[in-house]
Amino acid sequence: MLKKKSIGILAVIIAQIACALFFAWDVMQDMHPGELGGILSDPHLIMELLATIALIVAIFLEVQYLVQLQQRQARAERALHVAAGELHELIEQYFRDWGLTPSEADVAMFALKGLSIPDIAELRGSKDGTIKSHLNGIYRKAGVSGRAQLLSLLVEDLMAAPLDKARG
Repeated sequence: MLKKKSIGILAVIIAQIACALFFAWDVMQDMHPGELGGILSDPHLIMELLATIALIVAIFLEVQYLVQLQQRQARAERALHVAAGELHELIEQYFRDWGLTPSEADVAMFALKGLSIPDIAELRGSKDGTIKSHLNGIYRKAGVSGRAQLLSLLVEDLMAAPLDKARG
């Protein structure tokens, strides 16, 4: 699927192709049959011919570059997807290791996403005090003193293990 930027670049390439075709047609119109030697003696015609050739080569290189950029973007998107999956798996493994209840795991995930206690309470249909109680249980089971340490623990572990699946 082409992105907006790729469509813009493709439009420029199409415009360049149209210009190259025009210049090639113009050069052929300026040439007279049987005057190959005359082309080499006409500086204007030589410049038009060289400009046309340069434009055609540039179009070819731009198309190759656009294809390479799209392939690189696809690899980056796959790597990001793998990283997101790895992070989710890592977090869930921690939750299992810590013995979090399903409610605590839910609250912990919301807390890691940066939601405030009132926001978590609203989403879960709970009271602020219940969420605070869950958070205290989570911190105790994880062996940390607060949300920042909890997040730091997870991020440090993820950064310590390279994502080999993302390559390729």
